[in-house]
Amino acid sequence: MMRTGSLTGGLAMVSGIVLATSSASAAPVEQTFADAFFIARRADGGLEVLGSAVIWLLLALSVFGIGLIVSMAVANRRETIMPETIAKKVGRHLRDGRYEDAISAANADDSYFSRVLSSSLQQAGNGYDAMIRGLEQSSMEETTIRFRRIELLNVLGQVSPMIGLFGTVYGMILAFGAIVASGGSADPVMLAGGIGTALTTTFWGLVVAIPALAGYALIRNRIDELTLEATAEAEQLISRFRPAESGSD
Repeated sequence: MMRTGSLTGGLAMVSGIVLATSSASAAPVEQTFADAFFIARRADGGLEVLGSAVIWLLLALSVFGIGLIVSMAVANRRETIMPETIAKKVGRHLRDGRYEDAISAANADDSYFSRVLSSSLQQAGNGYDAMIRGLEQSSMEETTIRFRRIELLNVLGQVSPMIGLFGTVYGMILAFGAIVASGGSADPVMLAGGIGTALTTTFWGLVVAIPALAGYALIRNRIDELTLEATAEAEQLISRFRPAESGSD
């Protein structure tokens, strides 16, 4: 945090120099929307290759992140974790004593609930305790798989600000280099390229990180909620296999 604060302070100082000397600047150059947000320019108007590359990388990560959020949200909706139709169908088979049909129905579905329940039912011949162990182990494995798949969103949210910060540092280096090259007389036109690169890369780093981290948190919480519900429902269905307790009264 201290490093980020120092960099922000340095950028603010350079920006202050630009504002303080704006009266001595040349006539303003018209800037397009693309120049402001998608392209890094040098003071002479030429393309700043490294700064633009960072911006384009962050743009690509932004598109990838949005696609990943949508994909993970679809893959972890209720129908893929806890489909009520399958739960009712398997429950009906179990109530009627058609255990093979119950296992077949669970195996035919690829949801979290069906996988967990199928692992438990296949242990029916080993007793109720084995069924519970099978359910718990399968539940842990399936939940871990889903968490690992969405972890990429967390990585994206953590890395993209660092890429943006790299662009920020690079832009500040360009700005301070312009000050040195001018012999200490800060020309706003010479500084604008570096400052623009710094601010634009920071902007796009945040554009990538904020949705990625928000999507990660929301989807992870959704997985937690639905997997717990599905596991409880599966445990309720196999409770009919629990042996009757013999009372000693």
